[in-house]
Amino acid sequence: MMGPAHSLSGAAAWLGVGAAAAAAGHSMPWPVLVVGALITAGAALAPDLDHKAATISRAFGPVSKRMCEIVDKLSYAVYKATKKPGDARRSGGHRTLTHTWLWAVAIGAGASGLALVGGRWAVLFILFVHLVLAVEGLLWRAARMSSDILVWLLGATSAWNLAGILDQPGNGSDWLFNAPGQEYLWLGLPIVLGALVHDIGDALTVSGCPILWPIPLGRKRWYALGPPKAIRFRAGSWVELKVLTPAFMVLGAVGAAFALGIV
Repeated sequence: MMGPAHSLSGAAAWLGVGAAAAAAGHSMPWPVLVVGALITAGAALAPDLDHKAATISRAFGPVSKRMCEIVDKLSYAVYKATKKPGDARRSGGHRTLTHTWLWAVAIGAGASGLALVGGRWAVLFILFVHLVLAVEGLLWRAARMSSDILVWLLGATSAWNLAGILDQPGNGSDWLFNAPGQEYLWLGLPIVLGALVHDIGDALTVSGCPILWPIPLGRKRWYALGPPKAIRFRAGSWVELKVLTPAFMVLGAVGAAFALGIV
């Protein structure tokens, strides 16, 4: 799928988690719901760090472009080193390493660990990165028409203000993990969710997605999971734009309404 659909699906997924938590009697504080949705929207773009033409490659100027080149080469090297006889030949690393459950868990765990040991500045960095990505995904038209610096300033000021709101008692900095020193440990959860939702979205397209790597399936280790090929679609097709994108908006709105106790 394309960037906007990925971001919308990520936000909708977190709002759905919020609705489920409310139904189970453990409602999220509203700042956690909002910040988590924005982080998941941004994290849902991150697996395409292996593609130099993806939305994420433009998000941070030359830095993100260079990172995409490095991750592409790394992913391709891992693919070649771990493929089985049934896996196809490839010329690049797109939709390999960064499109797996293992990558999603590793990135989420790394973010939680960074927040745990790095304190407030690490939290601000995590928020900044994902809020910039959320703007690039959810407000992509405005982001394309604006300068990168304006988008970065919006991400930085939003990160600062939202961290301040979360720090207030009862607003969620210690949501789910409330032992002393474990504030913001939950930040890894929306990051994992965003990456997995991205992978599931890509699995619906023609190429499928090797979500289960490194678990082998038959003669393949990079088995591209997906529904029957007859019901798959191409990224950017009318199915994505006219069916899935509106569906994500509706599901997100319904999830938010339940999570906030409006319905």
